[in-house]
Amino acid sequence: MGRSMPHGARRPAPSPPSSEAPPLVEEPLPLVRSTSQFAEVARPVRAPRPPVAPRLVERGVVVFDLDGTILDDMGLVSAVAGDLLEKAFGTPAEEGRIHYLATTGMPFEAQLAQLYPGAPPALRSETARTFHQRKVTEAYARAKPFPEVPKLLKRLAGDRWTLAVSTGAEGEMADLLLEREGLRFWFEEVLGSGDGTKREHLQEYRRRFPDRPMFLVGDSRFDMEAAQSTPGVAAIGRASRVPGWTLTPKDLAQWGAVWADYELGGLPEALERLTRPSRRGGRRSSAPKRSA
Repeated sequence: MGRSMPHGARRPAPSPPSSEAPPLVEEPLPLVRSTSQFAEVARPVRAPRPPVAPRLVERGVVVFDLDGTILDDMGLVSAVAGDLLEKAFGTPAEEGRIHYLATTGMPFEAQLAQLYPGAPPALRSETARTFHQRKVTEAYARAKPFPEVPKLLKRLAGDRWTLAVSTGAEGEMADLLLEREGLRFWFEEVLGSGDGTKREHLQEYRRRFPDRPMFLVGDSRFDMEAAQSTPGVAAIGRASRVPGWTLTPKDLAQWGAVWADYELGGLPEALERLTRPSRRGGRRSSAPKRSA
């Protein structure tokens, strides 16, 4: 079964950064409260993009998460997180790694606010900056897509699905990673941390691509909840087995996934079933139907 959000992380009172450290942001990270225990947190946004006019796409839209969904990188990323949580907050590295995996899917800043609410905001902010730097140099430098992903994207595009990305990583970095792996070509758009939260990404995609089925493919409880909270979006889950941590298809279905598996090779057929015209009418529904 899925693990609930961990408690009991060791939270010794950390010493504030030395006066020689770079200036830090002192304001608390504002939490966005929701009905979920996995709250979001505000992050800096980049300069507004020119508005994109809505358009009608042929089939529907499949929005992919990046980490743990397109990229097989959660083992690498969680190792970085565990090491940082030990150095910054005194949580043993293996315990910190599991805490990271249990709250993944939200921005790292939000994870720190959940796990260490009593820690100085400046320390959380500095830890998050270091995490994003090390994530690039130690995880993204070595991460590769899951084996079935290149053929899957080609198949979905051939089936006339419009593809997009929603990630908590920086959008520019996601673009570079997808270009490096020869995958950027398949995606209509990539929205990252500077473009808002995952829920805001989904709302924007619904505005751009109205009146067609839309699915979010993710690997965490937060992804499933983000899809469920956005009208017209259904959740697809990639189940995972990372040492010390497992999310099964049953776990993801419990959190709202209409289809889930440990690999995504069967996704095209699943989408066919989920968008099949109902027996009572000859037209496809504009909203995905939730399976039993």
